[in-house]
Amino acid sequence: MANVVTSLDKPSNYKDSQARYDRRQQNDMLSQSTTLYVGNLSFYTTEEQIHDIFSKCANPEDGGGVKRIIMGLDRNTRTPCGFCFVEYYTNAEALATMRYISGTKLDERIIRCDLDLGYRDGRQFGRGKSGGQVRDEHRQDYDPGRGGWGAQAQRLEIERRREVEARYADTEPGGPVAAGGEDWKDQNTAPESTRKRERSPDDDANEGSRQRARMGDTLDQDEGRM
Repeated sequence: MANVVTSLDKPSNYKDSQARYDRRQQNDMLSQSTTLYVGNLSFYTTEEQIHDIFSKCANPEDGGGVKRIIMGLDRNTRTPCGFCFVEYYTNAEALATMRYISGTKLDERIIRCDLDLGYRDGRQFGRGKSGGQVRDEHRQDYDPGRGGWGAQAQRLEIERRREVEARYADTEPGGPVAAGGEDWKDQNTAPESTRKRERSPDDDANEGSRQRARMGDTLDQDEGRM
C-alpha cells in the first residue's frame, strides 16, 4: 500500500523554472526547506487570513511558528494575484502544513501548498506578460475569485468590441441611426413595397368610374323596391 498512495509530506515535482540548480541540488535544498509556496488563492484573500490558517500547524512554544508571509503581487498594479510564500522556522512545520492544509478550502478555493527553495527578492511579482500569473493569462474560464476572465479571453473581448465600434463608426452620415432617436422618422427609408404610392390622374378617373357605378347600383335597387 505504501507504494500505491503518495505520501503527503513529500515534495511534488514542482520546479522553479528560474532556479539555477539541477534536480539533485533542488531535492537536497527542499529536504531542508522551511518555505512553502501557496497557490490558487483568491485575489481577495488577505494576509491575516493566511496567517490565521497556516499558524495552526506551528508550535510557538518550541520556538517555531510562522516567520513571515510574502504575498504575491501583480507586477504592474501591485495588487494580490493569487499566490504567496509562507516561511516557518523549521522544516518540520513546513512539512506538517503541507500535509494538513494543502488541498483544503480557503475563500471557497482549493489551495495547494508545496515546498519551495526559498524566497528571494523579486519572486513576489507575477511572471506573466500582463503582470499577473502565467496560468491566469491562458485561462479560458470565468473565475470571479481571480479577476474574471483570463488575460487572453479579455484581449479577445476587447478586440471584438473595437471591431463592433469601428463597424458602426463607418456608417455613412445621414443614414438611419441604429441606436434609436427621432431622426430616422424623417428619413425616406421605408421599403418600396410599403411606401404609400402618390395618386395620379388615372387613379382619379378610376375612382370616379367606381363611384358612378355604385350610384347606378343604388338607383336600380330603389326602383326594384318601388
